Amino acid sequence: MAKDDTIENRVYLFESLASSFISAAPELLSSEDAAVRARARRALAELAYVSCVVSDTGNLSAEEVRERVLGNPKPALPPDVDPDDKGSKGKKRK
Repeated sequence: MAKDDTIENRVYLFESLASSFISAAPELLSSEDAAVRARARRALAELAYVSCVVSDTGNLSAEEVRERVLGNPKPALPPDVDPDDKGSKGKKRK
């Protein structure tokens, strides 16, 4: 579970991003077109996701945060590589 300060950061960042989004296009959430409203809600959900990722990854580099936000996880290691063996450079496990 996230620490209280991380939760506060999530809320603050989401509030800021959502406010900017709604200010830029206030008609989207009140549109008579259900598809337009659904896209606006999905955009807000994405902003909530980004807020959580950014708030929860303060220990990562900017590049690593970008990859998480974009949904590009680190490539999986081959089955014969031990991820805890920092000096192996891909040596097979024994």
